[in-house]
Amino acid sequence: MPTHTLSPFGKILLYLLLILFAIQFAAPFAWMISTAFKPLEETMALPPVWIPSEWKWENFTDAIASMGNFWRYAGNTIYVALLSVIGSVLSSSLAAYGFSRIDWPGRDKVFYLCIATMMIPFPVIMVPTYSLFRELEWIGTFKTLYVPFFLGNAFNIFLLRQFFLGIPKSITEAARIDGCSEFRIFWQIILPLSKSALLVIALFTFMHSWNDFFAPFIFINDQDNYTLALGLQAFQSRQGGTEWHYLMAASTLIILPLIVLFFFTQKTFIQGITATGSKG
Repeated sequence: MPTHTLSPFGKILLYLLLILFAIQFAAPFAWMISTAFKPLEETMALPPVWIPSEWKWENFTDAIASMGNFWRYAGNTIYVALLSVIGSVLSSSLAAYGFSRIDWPGRDKVFYLCIATMMIPFPVIMVPTYSLFRELEWIGTFKTLYVPFFLGNAFNIFLLRQFFLGIPKSITEAARIDGCSEFRIFWQIILPLSKSALLVIALFTFMHSWNDFFAPFIFINDQDNYTLALGLQAFQSRQGGTEWHYLMAASTLIILPLIVLFFFTQKTFIQGITATGSKG
């Protein structure tokens, strides 16, 4: 319901609800930041201490030193995330182009089948996927983490298809008359017109790959190939008692790149989400 149709009391109530939800979602993040700067004795104090009595900036350097291979884990995560973004954007956009701009027998039925795969949870295909990777001798390598993104993603294909459907067909028809091949139309016309939608896909994929714990936990068995999520879990496991100030400091460092990335791309990101949702 648009806010201009609400009464003054309704607007106040709506804003109060939004503020309450915002506080609910922001509180754990604020607690993590606060704990990252606390001395150890204040991390589990009762009543809880929100503002540290002494700001321990050295918690961050100590957390990095305690993890040992923090920068190696960060490099591994960046490598996997970037390859995953490249694979997801290329494969999903190609599939979405085929589903939206090319007429071929059974196209819509295949698209519905593709969308139906979104209902299959990963644990259902986990064992056969592991068996396949084992036959390929990929277990323990980064290929298990980024190669699946080169095979397309149903959700990303759906979003891009909806956006591509909103691009006037007269543009591609004129290009065909001029002798352009389908790939040239896709590469030089459709993709440049879809930068905002592609950025949405890239950000979704990057965040998923950066935060992913389940897949590295299953497929990666060499500590030198750990990602940050797996390295953080290993760091917590090897502590005799959890040192929460170090754990929260390391967690803050891990999510900081995502916050910075979203901060600089939020305008285009929101535009892409809005445009994708309104097309088709």
